Amino acid sequence: MPITYLDNAASSWPKPPEVKLAMAEVIEDYAANPGRGGHTLAMRAGKVLFQTRAQLSRLFGITNPNDLFFYMNATQALNQAIKGFLQPGDHVVTSFIEHNSVRRPLEYLRRTKGVQISYVQPREDQLFYTADFVKEIRPSTKLIVVSHASNVTGVILPIEEIGSEAGKRNISFLVDASQTAGVVPIDVEKMGIDMLAFPGHKGLYGPQGTGGLYVRNTIDLEPLIHGGTGSQSESVDQPVARPDRYESGTVNTVGLAGLLAGVTFVLEKGTEQIFQHEWKLAKRTMDGLKEISGVEIYGPDIDVERVGVVSFNIKGVDATEVSFILDQEYGIATRSGYHCSPLGHQAVGTEKRGAIRASFGMFNTEEDAQKLIQAIEEISAAYAAGEA
Repeated sequence: MPITYLDNAASSWPKPPEVKLAMAEVIEDYAANPGRGGHTLAMRAGKVLFQTRAQLSRLFGITNPNDLFFYMNATQALNQAIKGFLQPGDHVVTSFIEHNSVRRPLEYLRRTKGVQISYVQPREDQLFYTADFVKEIRPSTKLIVVSHASNVTGVILPIEEIGSEAGKRNISFLVDASQTAGVVPIDVEKMGIDMLAFPGHKGLYGPQGTGGLYVRNTIDLEPLIHGGTGSQSESVDQPVARPDRYESGTVNTVGLAGLLAGVTFVLEKGTEQIFQHEWKLAKRTMDGLKEISGVEIYGPDIDVERVGVVSFNIKGVDATEVSFILDQEYGIATRSGYHCSPLGHQAVGTEKRGAIRASFGMFNTEEDAQKLIQAIEEISAAYAAGEA
């Protein structure tokens, strides 16, 4: 049975063919250690890192590519930003929809360093308003950290407005772009973003094990990892120069070559085109699901633009069971549960049961959306008739 893949919020699939080819080329032709030698193969590997940094900087409006550092994923990048920046007694403003990759580091620092946290909830319309973040600011507020978009409801936060308010108050602004990098236009200067964390394996169409962190050059984070960088090897101290200061150890050259191909694909397509494609499919899905008796859809009004994420339930039916049936009987891959965002589920009232999530990518079609709608209609009818 062919698979209809609707789990792009977790990891995009399939990848552009160029990604696989770029990764294979590294393995076959020049899988040397970048920055650890002056020979031809090491230099060629180093060039891939430079090109990837440059293309990502172009995508995100970053002036100096050396202010962008590579990590295995957005979770590592967020840990570096949060733990490397906050000090005992600092206050942080964040949102109710944060992924555990933000919430858990913050709560860890609350327990171990006395960092104070304010969580901003969405209003009744499930949207977030800049004024609600401003109201939580205190004299001790050092950081505002928010997801650009929710991985549960798809709601997009007013990043540029929040960034402007943070800038006026000399408060650093960290954005988790896990659901928007490569999908929603991002310009760190225009949006007032001081730190930007992103995965390579979602909307950037790179492989798993890739991601990064942009840090404005006026911010010096304490590195979480110390070690070899290929530079200043005679010194016992971690280098100060970027990006070496934050990239100890051998980076994932094979993966970053794939990420370079993925980012190039995104730049060629254009984030606006990608967003409109995913939004069209999400809207089509919600329009269909709302006509099915017993189906609940979560998040903002269905006419409000969101990233390509649709979370829903069939009343009285376990979300995990429905997702299993979709996979086994219909060949449709979705994700059920809490999506590593328990507060996000609390905001929409699904904290005790979770939800089914369908998430779209550039390679999905209207036929994929219709297949899901038809499957949910049949599953809902079967449960209503007591046949399931």
